[in-house]
Amino acid sequence: MTRMVASLSALILSIVLLVSGNAFLMTLLGIRLSIEEISPDVIGWVLVCYSIGFVLGTLYVHKIIGRVGHIRAFAVFAAMAAVTALMYPMAISMVFWAVLRVLSGFSIAGVLVVIESWFSSRATNANRGALFAVYQIVFYLSAAGGQLIVNVGDPANFLPFSLAAMLLTLALIPLSLTRMEAPVIEQASRMSVFKLARESFSGVAGALICGVMIGGFYALGPVYATLVGLDVARTSTFMASAIVAAMLLAWPLGRLCDRFDRRRVMFWVAMAASASAGGVAVFGASNLALLTLLVGLFTGLSATIYPIAVAITNDRMDSNRIVSASATLLLSYGIGSVIGPIAMAKLISLLGPAGLFYGNAGFLLVLGVITSYRISHTEDVPVDEQEHFVPAMPETSPVLTEMDPRNTEFHESPEVEEMQEELRQAG
Repeated sequence: MTRMVASLSALILSIVLLVSGNAFLMTLLGIRLSIEEISPDVIGWVLVCYSIGFVLGTLYVHKIIGRVGHIRAFAVFAAMAAVTALMYPMAISMVFWAVLRVLSGFSIAGVLVVIESWFSSRATNANRGALFAVYQIVFYLSAAGGQLIVNVGDPANFLPFSLAAMLLTLALIPLSLTRMEAPVIEQASRMSVFKLARESFSGVAGALICGVMIGGFYALGPVYATLVGLDVARTSTFMASAIVAAMLLAWPLGRLCDRFDRRRVMFWVAMAASASAGGVAVFGASNLALLTLLVGLFTGLSATIYPIAVAITNDRMDSNRIVSASATLLLSYGIGSVIGPIAMAKLISLLGPAGLFYGNAGFLLVLGVITSYRISHTEDVPVDEQEHFVPAMPETSPVLTEMDPRNTEFHESPEVEEMQEELRQAG
């Protein structure tokens, strides 16, 4: 038991340092680009490169890990993420920064695959639901905490970038000192996006559009805040509140998903999120409290669309296809996160800061139309036959889908079985 607790504490500490440092850097870059008076169009193209790198990383880093091992791969990816953080202020070149964002996204994906594979290897059939929830809570709180560090120094100086690099480097220490045996990483198989769409079009559409919303907001939310006149401290609070809202709304909406038809829940969530985005676009930053409330509602509701999409899809899947379907939905989300920053940046250029939220409202209305059409033309899954709702999180690697409590194909790792046997003998 001591070994289990110690290994998890090392993992959790690494997650906290990594996620907070990465979230801090993402917001910092948006603010810095706005300070440099870069066109929103260009900002969108630069920042979307992170999503491109991340998607590529989830597809290919398992080959690197398999070749050199977990610890070495983790050290390489964490070092790459830290070095890129230090290189941003060295040259204000958009091409240079775009390359750095690709490398950063790829390296963060690699680090997450290593951490999440270790986390998954500690799970048993008895505790994986709890571990799944713990991981998500730690992730969201770390991301929110990272936003609050933004006002530590002037974004125009070198210091904040150095702090981000320090956090990413410190994430190396807990795992590098661990004595855990390396788990086996099995690349999650994927269905074709088109094949999955034929079976659950609402699920694929929900994952894709959620990627557009969240990817666009994380990339351009700091740009919006800067353009409407918020200072660095208020921008950090603005972004942190949005992330916390996403975590807080997951549970009550999960309860609704277990009591009502999930496609109808997604329809009303999309409509409410669209109305919130429209409210932000209309009222802007005239009242900071109202802005924070509406943005919190928008991001909180938008973030729940992905787990609802996963639940809708899994209700139509055999248990042995849940992991492959979830991997495909993650890919759909990743595609959306590439579309989002580019589309929203163009709208900001055309319509001003409000364009970010007019665009979000429009995409959410499209999702509402799609969902409404599917409700009227396809049969519902009876509520009593729906799987229990699990608040899946898209900002992860496909490895974590193995821990989904709905996955009946889950097998405990040999290391966990060995530890359990030792405990039985000791008892």
